[in-house]
Amino acid sequence: MDIGFQLYSARNYPLADVLKKVAALGYTQVEGYGALYANPDPAALKALLDQNGLTMPTAHISLGDLEDTGKTLKLAETLGIKVVVCPWLAPHERPLSASGWQKFGEKLQRIGKPFQDAGLGFGYHNHDFEFVSYGGRFGMDYLLEAAPAVACEADVAWIVRGGADPAAWLEANGDRIIAVHVKDIAPAGTADDEGGWADAGHGTIDWKSLWPIIRNKTRAGYFIAEHDNPNDIDRFASRAIATIKALGA
Repeated sequence: MDIGFQLYSARNYPLADVLKKVAALGYTQVEGYGALYANPDPAALKALLDQNGLTMPTAHISLGDLEDTGKTLKLAETLGIKVVVCPWLAPHERPLSASGWQKFGEKLQRIGKPFQDAGLGFGYHNHDFEFVSYGGRFGMDYLLEAAPAVACEADVAWIVRGGADPAAWLEANGDRIIAVHVKDIAPAGTADDEGGWADAGHGTIDWKSLWPIIRNKTRAGYFIAEHDNPNDIDRFASRAIATIKALGA
């Protein structure tokens, strides 16, 4: 099983060192994020990936850049990206009603079509705000219903922070989930300097129970270690891959 590393986790560390480090630990894939594509430029970034035997099959690309189809298709071609993912909505962009989430889903459906026509996958990555309930259903559910061609990159820790049951939601939406972020939540009152996050397998999420659902009840083909604010990149990178390997294929 290929294991990916979300490079946003290491945004505060030198990129060349990080790529060398994660490759040595056994990661074979990395996932990109917005600011990364400008420094270094995409061609130089691809060369760094190649030097370390890494690929970037999935990439977070801002909503604004996704709407610039030509720019993003060129980026995908240069870096070998297979799945482009809308990663985030700024607070002022977030819907506040069921109909708002439906309209946003319709927008994603339109934005994603040119990428799908070009042979790429297109998905949306959740945080916690998609799991506000409207009429007994989550905003995320309205989004997916309105965007039947849009896949989901499920961030399990954010689902938990949103107050949802990750096991039930993952199983109910398994046919839409093509990638999973593997990260963890620290026990209450700890890791304040790391945003309350923990290295995968070293927090409060029951990954042993969730893993069979992810592997057997979803379409997930990408498994990506992430920590939103690690204060020790060596610790996080090594612990996370060890956890994912121990969970098994």
